[in-house]
Amino acid sequence: MITYKEALATFVDAAKPIADVETIPTLYACDRVLARPVVSTIDVPAWDNSQMDGYAVRFADLTALQDGQSISLTISQRIPAGSVGTTLEPGTCARIFTGAPIPEGADTVVPQEDVERQGDVVTFRLPVRAGQWVRRRASDVALGDVVADVGERIKPTQLGLIASVGVGYVEVFKHLRVAVFFSGNELTPPGKPLPPGGIYNSNRYTLRALLHQLDCEVYDLGVVPDTLEATVKAFEKAAQTADLIITSGGMSVGEEDHIKPAIERLGSLDMWKVALKPGKPVALGHVSGVPFIGLPGNPVSSFVTFLMLARPYILRSQGIRDVHAKPMQVRADFAWPKPGKREEFIRVKRNDRGGLDVYPNQNSQVLTSCAWGDGLVDIPVGHTFEPGDTVLYFPFGDLFK
Repeated sequence: MITYKEALATFVDAAKPIADVETIPTLYACDRVLARPVVSTIDVPAWDNSQMDGYAVRFADLTALQDGQSISLTISQRIPAGSVGTTLEPGTCARIFTGAPIPEGADTVVPQEDVERQGDVVTFRLPVRAGQWVRRRASDVALGDVVADVGERIKPTQLGLIASVGVGYVEVFKHLRVAVFFSGNELTPPGKPLPPGGIYNSNRYTLRALLHQLDCEVYDLGVVPDTLEATVKAFEKAAQTADLIITSGGMSVGEEDHIKPAIERLGSLDMWKVALKPGKPVALGHVSGVPFIGLPGNPVSSFVTFLMLARPYILRSQGIRDVHAKPMQVRADFAWPKPGKREEFIRVKRNDRGGLDVYPNQNSQVLTSCAWGDGLVDIPVGHTFEPGDTVLYFPFGDLFK
């Protein structure tokens, strides 16, 4: 078996961004991955503008304020947002509103609450700074700046930034098409009576949800009977429509496990087992030229291996550059006294003391541990720790997207 770190490197190196690109309206581009950089064709702001409702002035007209004198100026114009004023004459001021362009000749804005106004005459008594409350041209974005780059997933904040430079359409990678199927005669759809020896197919629901959160198109082939021919047919059907095939179950080498022989008939296996707990039986390969990831059948094993191995593969396949999860260093409020022979990801939850609690039953079939927890702690091979020690914590909130 290879180590988890070796397996992760193998998965990431094997993933190739999909080639298909489409142009879509910026309005609908949230969560899509950029295939071309977005370059600003304007300055933002496009002109010097006011940060406050107040009065635009020439600082030279107010220098006497620094000596404690008051100065009165006549309002020569009114400039609301969306309007452009005329050149400000010396000895006058302009009534100006937030976002309005600073008129030529003016260089400073005085907030309305800092002055006294009688009709068209404004009296200034407080000292001012030259250039105060003026938002300078290109102080946010300059012409030619890259505001969003290739390989970035567009978030709401980026979407607003792209819109602010006037870009109405963006080029993005097409959705990754992922075909999934599940092996096991014992698998029963939720909502139907559970037969003797049967279990409900929770992996289908978990896996589909994780893929949808990663913005994938999911082709669900359902449950495949435990025969080699049925497994081969499922792979052949999946390879006709998908950019990636993911299976759950049938990953061992027993008489009822047919994933490996089916792959060997139709393609190749690049990796089979990983020194990982939970999740030792994980596969990576190709079926008729289409990449394949095989996940274990145990619910927790399937969940953990998807997050820690399949997820970075999918992100890289979507064109995303930074695919590695970033753990946090958090205090463990529990002990882990027994060193393991495989790297282990245990289910934990933040407590109100700022530390981590552990779910008492870490069995790979106990899906309750995942629903209860809010993250994983990475325990390297041979490591132990005591309460108060710092551990590496991966929040689910970061791993689900």
